[in-house]
Amino acid sequence: MKINKLKINSYGKLKEKEVEFKEHINIVYGKNESGKSTLINFIMNSFYGISKNKNGKEYSNLEKYTPWVGDDFSGKLEYELDNKEKFEIFRDFKKKNPKIYNSKMEDISKQFNIDKSKGNEFFYEQTKIDEQLFLSTILVNQEEIKLGKQDQNILIQKIANLVGTGDDNISFKRTMDRIDRRKLDEIGTDRSREKPINIITREIYELENEKQEIEKDIDVKYEIEENKNKLNAEIEKLESENKFLKEIKLINENEKIEKEKINLKINLKNENDEKINLIKNSINEINSKNENIYEESKKINLEKNKLNKKIIIIFLFFILINVLQFIFVKNKYFNYIFLLTVPMVLFFYFILKNKIKIKEKNTKNKLEKIESEVNNLNNEKNLIEKNNLELENEINKLKNNFNLKINLQIEKIKNKFSNQLELDKINYLINSENNNLEIQNIENELNNKKIKLHTLELDYKNIEPKLEKLSKIEEKLVNDNEKMTTLRRLERSMNLAKETLNKVYEEMKNTVTPKFTQELSKTVSKITSEKYQNVKFSDDIGLIVEVENGSYVPISRLSIGTIDQLYLSLRLAMVEELSEERMPIFLDEAFAYYDTERLKNILKYLDERLKKYQIIIFTCTKREEEVLKDLKIPFNLINIAD
Repeated sequence: MKINKLKINSYGKLKEKEVEFKEHINIVYGKNESGKSTLINFIMNSFYGISKNKNGKEYSNLEKYTPWVGDDFSGKLEYELDNKEKFEIFRDFKKKNPKIYNSKMEDISKQFNIDKSKGNEFFYEQTKIDEQLFLSTILVNQEEIKLGKQDQNILIQKIANLVGTGDDNISFKRTMDRIDRRKLDEIGTDRSREKPINIITREIYELENEKQEIEKDIDVKYEIEENKNKLNAEIEKLESENKFLKEIKLINENEKIEKEKINLKINLKNENDEKINLIKNSINEINSKNENIYEESKKINLEKNKLNKKIIIIFLFFILINVLQFIFVKNKYFNYIFLLTVPMVLFFYFILKNKIKIKEKNTKNKLEKIESEVNNLNNEKNLIEKNNLELENEINKLKNNFNLKINLQIEKIKNKFSNQLELDKINYLINSENNNLEIQNIENELNNKKIKLHTLELDYKNIEPKLEKLSKIEEKLVNDNEKMTTLRRLERSMNLAKETLNKVYEEMKNTVTPKFTQELSKTVSKITSEKYQNVKFSDDIGLIVEVENGSYVPISRLSIGTIDQLYLSLRLAMVEELSEERMPIFLDEAFAYYDTERLKNILKYLDERLKKYQIIIFTCTKREEEVLKDLKIPFNLINIAD
């Protein structure tokens, strides 16, 4: 992979800046504080995004490189992978994700995974190099390769770590020692005394002994509980019987009340029947007493009828005589006599009729009085009979409703207690003749059983503190056993980690370490003019170097400058192992403390060993430029100030 071009719109102190990189060696020249480090950060933040996290620093990268003037905070980077695919990244650093374009200028940003915290991971997917690996391998700055005499051992350890584990910050021996120390501190062993596993083991032993002592009372506890349960069941049953009987008693009392209501109405009806009979008797008596009046009324009616008949006959007789006389005799005296006789007859008729009428009126008044009295009695009788009919209907209705109501109430109570009492018991209690006596017997039995239950509860309370303590002991045992399980699991994890590390370490020694020592041997030979040609790795000593007489000495015997170069060379050699892409190598003031001879050797090494890699050297001096010219090694010079 190589970077072709940068276009910085505004980033830190850099504004409207364009930079073109070439293949192989590029030198970015600029005085101190001219923006070389800013340029490196622009490249890295273009690939991975800019961090808002301070990570212990006074300012985060976002705060550090945000321009003081203007809103623009953006730029573009063009790069090319080893397969010749070209891409452009445009970043507005105020936003989390960039725009990524292919050679056809198609936006392919969404083709890559987007992590919630890291943003678009396009560069990792293309190179398999994350930001941390980028910083620890392909970016090398002055502070990482120049250490003072007092820090020589640190650098030697870093080289040994790099050769032994592939990471300059990880020492196999120290890691194993750290696991052992952690195992001793966090778990302990059979030989330790006051470590977690010893404390837990001792505590479990003591708790088990105490538990065995307390468990002797468990049989007593179970017996008391069994008797309590039995008594509670009996009490519950008796209470159900008592409640059942009280409800039946209430029904019976309600039944008596309802019967009394019905009886009251029956009595009222009987009283009404007696009244009706009395009224009938009264009517009969009235009729008997006034029978002569009825007879007299009949006689008067007969007299009236007879008188009417007589007057009619007389008038017919006179009319007949008058007609005969008129036909046969034709005597006017007869006519006069007839005319005189008729008024006389009528006179007597009216006298007689008036007399009868007076008698009739007197009789009628008597009859009306009698009839009025009888009618009043009949009306009273009818009213009472009507009332009786209503009473009879009410009585029948009450009887029907009463029977239905009582049956429903009994069925409801039977259903209510069906799950609590047996059917035979329910029927027995329903048919009990003396509910009060049954209730009294049940309540006496209840009191006796409650006294027994109270006695058992007192006995239980005497052993309850022990049982509570047993519960706490068992709970503590569970917790301790869980702690023991956790400790054993942690112990297994640590043992597994050690086994895995041993396995990986052995594999590393058999595969990766020989490659590193081989590369180191070549590097040592070149940078020391073949004074040292062979480097080995020992578990006990670490890195050792073969000297001229064939013996081996620790690498600490070499000069600080040589050790510095070894560390740099080893990191550069690692680049080939990290990614399928030939990643660009960034060297920021990496040779500031090299003398001219070492500078020539390392630049020559870079040119020969990393011919196919793009190398970007950031420097504030002309030394690299002059040495490359002397060695006739082509390079691309970029002046950051232009």
